[in-house]
Amino acid sequence: MDNLPHSKEYEPKLARTLDRIIAFCGLICTECRAFLATRSGDKNERAKIARLWSKHFRRKFEAEDVLCDGCPRTDGRRSGYCRDVCDIRPCAQGRGLKSCAYCESYECEKLQKFFRMAPKAKLVLDKIRKSSD
Repeated sequence: MDNLPHSKEYEPKLARTLDRIIAFCGLICTECRAFLATRSGDKNERAKIARLWSKHFRRKFEAEDVLCDGCPRTDGRRSGYCRDVCDIRPCAQGRGLKSCAYCESYECEKLQKFFRMAPKAKLVLDKIRKSSD
């Protein structure tokens, strides 16, 4: 997933700040191309992302599946991947966590598999864990 719209160099400080939204898994929503395309209303960009995700995840995504207001939001739109494929978000929510960084089972099998696709997400969660000590 690091080849996808989620990766950039970053120095995270908290699980959520005014200018940064971090998903349960460690992806930075506010740096995600899907989030940015949703915010800007760019349907063409959402269509490009949908084609990229369709190829990468071997599953059909449409531009409407790329509408996303950020993973942690309970009242917003989530991308088709986060809504229909991701098993990390429902796990963290079911445990009442703001982030997987706070989980007693941190680096569970789900996260290990996810980190193989998105290694920078692990850096984000590790930084959150370290700052909460």
